[in-house]
Amino acid sequence: MVSRSCANFLDLSSWDLLGFPQTPRTLPRVMTVPGIITDLDGDGGEVSSSSGGSRERKIIVANMLPLQSKRDAETGKWCFAWDEDSLQLQLRDGFSPETEFLYVGSLNADVESSEQEEVSKRLLEEFNCVATFLPQELQKMFYLGFCKHQLWPLFHYMLPMFPDHGDRFDRRLWQAYVSANKIFSDRVMEVINPEDDYVWIQDYHLMVLPTFLRKRFNRIKLGFFLHSPFPSSEIYRTLPVRDEILRGLLNCDLIGFHTFDYARHFLSCCSRMLGLDYESKRGHIGLDYFGRTVFIKILPVGVHMGRLESVLNLPSTAAKTREIQEQFKGKKLVLGIDDMDIFKGISLKLLAMENLFETYWHLRGKVVLVQIVNPARSSGKDVEEAKRETYVTAKRINERYGTPDYKPIVLIDRLVPRYEKTAYYAAADCCLVNAVRDGMNLVPYKYIVCREGTRDKALDSSPRTSTLVVSEFIGCSPSLSGAIRVNPWDVDVVAQAVNSALKMSEAEKQLRHEKHYHYISTHDVGYWARSFMQDLERACRDHYSKRCWGIGFGLGFRVLSLSPSFRKLSVEHIVPVYRKTEKRAIFLDYDGTLVPESSIIQDPSAEVLSVLKTLCEHPRNTVFIVSGRGKESLSNWLSPCENLGIAAEHGYFIR
Repeated sequence: MVSRSCANFLDLSSWDLLGFPQTPRTLPRVMTVPGIITDLDGDGGEVSSSSGGSRERKIIVANMLPLQSKRDAETGKWCFAWDEDSLQLQLRDGFSPETEFLYVGSLNADVESSEQEEVSKRLLEEFNCVATFLPQELQKMFYLGFCKHQLWPLFHYMLPMFPDHGDRFDRRLWQAYVSANKIFSDRVMEVINPEDDYVWIQDYHLMVLPTFLRKRFNRIKLGFFLHSPFPSSEIYRTLPVRDEILRGLLNCDLIGFHTFDYARHFLSCCSRMLGLDYESKRGHIGLDYFGRTVFIKILPVGVHMGRLESVLNLPSTAAKTREIQEQFKGKKLVLGIDDMDIFKGISLKLLAMENLFETYWHLRGKVVLVQIVNPARSSGKDVEEAKRETYVTAKRINERYGTPDYKPIVLIDRLVPRYEKTAYYAAADCCLVNAVRDGMNLVPYKYIVCREGTRDKALDSSPRTSTLVVSEFIGCSPSLSGAIRVNPWDVDVVAQAVNSALKMSEAEKQLRHEKHYHYISTHDVGYWARSFMQDLERACRDHYSKRCWGIGFGLGFRVLSLSPSFRKLSVEHIVPVYRKTEKRAIFLDYDGTLVPESSIIQDPSAEVLSVLKTLCEHPRNTVFIVSGRGKESLSNWLSPCENLGIAAEHGYFIR
């Protein structure tokens, strides 16, 4: 019986299963040149189109478009503008101005069905953006349901051991996730020129999208970058749809991760669950997946230097910096900027500060932690509990160690303007990032850049310095060799690290700062994007040197890639040649050929033995079974076939 997880979601053309209305296609197809899709299972099995005069494009697919959307209060019309803080927009800096970008994703606002066609055309014409209008209920189940309540906790090592500790797997949410990915694939198919365009998918929201695209265009140039952690195989294997997601990612040509640990966990999952091995090819890690090489890229994302420096140069930033310096004059300012999230470790950070004031009594009245709390990106009882604990702990510390003129913990729980955050970065003596698990976390990078870039009257003209205390469980930690790394769960050690950072000599702080700034400034977001795309181009070079066939159903679909000389065997071709040949050598595998691989019964059936005996009795035939199984087992199972040759243990024993 086929498991429910193997259901053929690829052929969904509507979402009747979930009760969602089908989203109408409102975009014109804007392929540069026409394309002809042939049957993947045929000998052609590929997309053919004339690429003469076509222009190479980068299609960036993400959950959200890099746009800000709002409706004009007077006219009632939609207003759109680029979101300058969006990573998808910033990565353009890695390419020449002539490079064309096309964005596919959702808007951050609900657009009525009657307006979607007009908005779609406008976004495509003015911004080169393709909107995926998900039905509201589907969007809720896809993003808040499966992405945020199931994938996000699991990828951050949180298992739903109890009903009040994360959400249990819900197949309806998984079906919503697949349906949403299908809508994204439809939008990409409407605009792609598969011969020339490169498609770059961003993050865990779209991990089965590669399967849909690869099924339609078997030679699509496809990359994926995961911006969250990838958990160890012991955690990941608990996911009921683990194979479908792995196979989805493996339908890419290049998969990117922030750190080696994340990539190592992914490779371990592929080995343990799919039986795939990896090796280093041309200096890159590659997985052999049905004849295709899926390359692995390890490179942490960077910040946009120009964006940070432009905010630093604002008069409002300089004024706010002076105000902060005056407010905390004579005190050491420790800065924390985190989302209200259970994985950011805000409460652990406060406990560490409490330990600092208790252990290092001379720092009381001289150190202040300013904790800026960004709005939560998801909702639920976990977030509410984290928020409550944060306020209770901060209140306790302030009551115990504070005075009427001094608050050791300053919580800023509101929407903080960018210039104000930048001013805090520039004024802080130490930055403390205490997340228990985070994919990357660019707060330390922003802190370093702001400390370097404030060469104005807001700060004195002394050499630039900075000190960092970072969790060893965040993605940026390996890149910051001059930071003090800590285990966030050990509040005693974190307190010691903060004390060490505050009493560090100016020369050492300057040396560490220069080392960090050099790395961050040379490995910015443009460098990251350019490096990824160069590797994607390299990974796709041999697309047209092999023949491809699509195999498998549903989310188990994959492409079988073979040399051009390889031909599919067919009964019509084999039988006439078999009858004419004087001598025939027939080599057969055992598991998967004579007996099903998943079968508990290991000996061949009577029907198989009968066919083997018939083949062996013919004087022109030489028949061998080649297997990794032991010689005694094979001899016993195949004893009725007298003239059968056996190569046991991969040829070590031959009969």
